[in-house]
Amino acid sequence: MASTKLAIHETLELHEVLTLKQSCLVKSYALQSLVDDDTLKAILDNDVSSSEKAIKELQEILKQ
Repeated sequence: MASTKLAIHETLELHEVLTLKQSCLVKSYALQSLVDDDTLKAILDNDVSSSEKAIKELQEILKQ
């Protein structure tokens, strides 16, 4: 049976990705209030949704 425990370098890399996704989420939230273009707002909304989903998934992986 394969081990599901992450190696230290894998954990550190996941933390880096998590930090980047959180930074992107904060930036998208901030830009939403400044944007007037509907297309760009839709892109930012989509980015917020996908970033939130990715953050939850990464957090679940790191809990193992």
